[in-house]
Amino acid sequence: MKINKLLFFIFLYTSIIYTKSYSAENKSGTFEGKGGAEDHSFLNVTNSNLKKGKDFFKQAIKLKKKNKIKKSGIKFEKALGYFVLAHKEYPENVEILNYLGFTYNVIGDLIMSEIYYQQALVLDPKNPTINQGLGELYLETKRINLAKERLEALSICNCQEYIKLKNLLEKN
Repeated sequence: MKINKLLFFIFLYTSIIYTKSYSAENKSGTFEGKGGAEDHSFLNVTNSNLKKGKDFFKQAIKLKKKNKIKKSGIKFEKALGYFVLAHKEYPENVEILNYLGFTYNVIGDLIMSEIYYQQALVLDPKNPTINQGLGELYLETKRINLAKERLEALSICNCQEYIKLKNLLEKN
């Protein structure tokens, strides 16, 4: 019994000394976010609005594929809200503009979709994803000549987006 108590106190003593020697505080006493059980830096981490928007967007796509239209609509709206916030933070981010264009297209606001796709196209005119999205929007709105212009812009890359848009144009 005495040995168990002795071992316990030795363990306790070394634990205390070890914890103090590897403290998360520097000499000025400010927390740097390092250090085992005392590390609470995870509380300060914030998800970016773009990441949150992408997460809701992925959920919405899955729900839409399962034909859960109402639930997917709610998720698309939440995604859109986060994309709008992200756009306010980073107005010239092509990825955010593309997500805004695509999300507005999915929820049926084709005017807003076109606005964001065109903004993205100004920043990155050779972007295959944006050219495909805008080309599909033009097809959807029966502006075949404009869709052909987007296909022409994609012809340089001969990529998957080019093939998809070309197939859609051939069906019309």
